Amino acid sequence: MLRSSLAALCLLSLGAGSALAEEPILGQWRSPGGRIVEVKDCGGQFCATVLTGQHKGKSVGTLSGKGGEYRGTVTDPRDDRDYAGTAKVEGSRLVLEGCALKVFCRKQSWTRA
Repeated sequence: MLRSSLAALCLLSLGAGSALAEEPILGQWRSPGGRIVEVKDCGGQFCATVLTGQHKGKSVGTLSGKGGEYRGTVTDPRDDRDYAGTAKVEGSRLVLEGCALKVFCRKQSWTRA
């Protein structure tokens, strides 16, 4: 009985360790327009794809980084234009910024879905 309890405790702690190791950007986010966007690990980077709404299935960015701060490409799903972008996880918000020519920038805040 004691051995099985210890084995179960070890398995639980291993699972918790991998969950803690996940990046905070992973998961589903709600954009200001109400669309749900999912951010997944895609081979060392993080890929964001629209799950709902008019642009369902479209990529809206590819980012890399860790610990809540990320850089990469943000894509506007309305016209498929790419912009240099950043994303920062702030609690239950994901703050994204995309810039054209490093001058014309736009910020958007998403919430955890």
